Amino acid sequence: MIKMKDKNAARLKRHKRVRKNISGSAERPRLNVFRSSKHIYAQVIDDVAGKTLVAASSMDKGFEGTGSNVEAAKAVGKAVAEKAVAAGIKAVVFDRGGYIYHGRVAALAEGAREGGLEF
Repeated sequence: MIKMKDKNAARLKRHKRVRKNISGSAERPRLNVFRSSKHIYAQVIDDVAGKTLVAASSMDKGFEGTGSNVEAAKAVGKAVAEKAVAAGIKAVVFDRGGYIYHGRVAALAEGAREGGLEF
């Protein structure tokens, strides 16, 4: 019997491996990305306090279009950056969440940089 590899389990394994070295603080919080098949989500997290400071997703009210394409990911990146800059956050640590830095994840990062975040 052929067993299929669990892609999400492999992603979580990669995410844990990266999270051993990446941590967000109050001065430089972590920009976390979660990508599903229909939507994309981004959070700015202070790991020391264990709090989400800012969040944006393709499910937010007033979001135009679908969340499953590159343009939507870029828009979510800009939205999270605008909220973070308004909250006084300028520099973050990017956490790709175990995903390949390509496509929607890279577009979200590019949108966040255009919105004013530094990483």
